[in-house]
Amino acid sequence: MLYLIGLGLDLKDLSLKALEIIKKCKKVYLEIYTNEFPYSTNELEKLINKKIEKAGRDMVEQKADIIEGAKKHDVCLLIYGSPLAATTHIELILRAKEKKIKIKVIHNSSVFSAIAETGLQLYKFGKTTSIPAWKINYKPTSFIDIVKENLSINAHTLLLVDIGLSLQDALCELKEATKDKINLNKIIICSQLGTSNQKIFCDNIEKLEKLKIKAPFCIIIPAKLHFLEKEALEESSWK
Repeated sequence: MLYLIGLGLDLKDLSLKALEIIKKCKKVYLEIYTNEFPYSTNELEKLINKKIEKAGRDMVEQKADIIEGAKKHDVCLLIYGSPLAATTHIELILRAKEKKIKIKVIHNSSVFSAIAETGLQLYKFGKTTSIPAWKINYKPTSFIDIVKENLSINAHTLLLVDIGLSLQDALCELKEATKDKINLNKIIICSQLGTSNQKIFCDNIEKLEKLKIKAPFCIIIPAKLHFLEKEALEESSWK
């Protein structure tokens, strides 16, 4: 059996069901390439009382270690947030099913629901997109097309950020990509949502660039706010 287990957003978000499953698993993998963690692997190992093997993109998407192991034993893949928020995990499920391996998904909290703490209404969000880490000869700006599309229907945009990309670099890319295309007024930064260190900031880019914000974080480009959203955002924002 292969279990895909959501870790939620905080170290203690693991459910009793998840802990019971982890306890009986022969092998415990931790997916490390779609998100940054607000806690260490050692802290997680102490919590579950199991040794963890880190699984990068190659192991999850290409190598057969996880699937082959699940043919003989109970194996679990721990995933930050909710297991099916990233399409790569759907692909893993499909490969496992081709091998006639049973799958069980244990859901948990995710940034996709936690962003509601900003006060913005979830049903007013459009397509989600990501800010990639630019390289010298590779500076894609296609994420701005999604932002423009969402704004055209008065929908908010959730911008996820590549692992390792600092807030300052992400905002620099955002400014360059939106230049002469979108007039950004105030944007929202969410840091470590769902944890005791959670912070929500709403301001212009120039002021937000000066902040020291811990990963994981995400950026929201708000559309026109309903008066209740505006009031709730003011209450949720870090003073």
